[in-house]
Amino acid sequence: MLAHLKEYLQAKLPLTDQQFAALAHTLEPKTLARQQVLVRQGEVGRYGAFVAQGCLRSFVVDKKGKEHVLQFAPENWWIADQHGLIHHEPAMFSIDALEDSQVLLFGPGFYQQLPQLGPAFQAFFYELQQNSLQAMQKRLIATLSAPAEERYLDFLRTYPSLAQRLPQRLIAAYLGITPESLSRIRKELTRGISK
Repeated sequence: MLAHLKEYLQAKLPLTDQQFAALAHTLEPKTLARQQVLVRQGEVGRYGAFVAQGCLRSFVVDKKGKEHVLQFAPENWWIADQHGLIHHEPAMFSIDALEDSQVLLFGPGFYQQLPQLGPAFQAFFYELQQNSLQAMQKRLIATLSAPAEERYLDFLRTYPSLAQRLPQRLIAAYLGITPESLSRIRKELTRGISK
């Protein structure tokens, strides 16, 4: 798993063996079984994760027991309830494994280590956080105003490998629609392609 992360980082920024060793020291390799919970909504979360293999998701459960998927994290994605992790506060959402997954866990010390690794690391992780914030803002606006078909097409652009890997109910929960609506959208799109 560490080799996978090293390859990922080397493609993104200049990386010395010493820098990677210091970063690796803050990470814990872990295998998560399908449906294993990493962070539970309302409990103080101790970890975020880099996904080397598999897929995780973040989600909330409303007062009626309905799940709302916030994010998927397939290979080479980072996922965390950053606020809860950094401030040692209850998590706003849960994180679990949708597939058997190989992850590298990080705790609050991970963020404290970044400045010591140099400006390239700080800039890279700052950019990741900015991209995450922009994606969440875009997703919020789409959820509030975009038609379901447009939200589904955006899902396909954001997560091209997941449309065939995930159950329809999870994709529907991400889109904020029923599985039946998603099935209808898929059929309409297929008909449009075949014309």
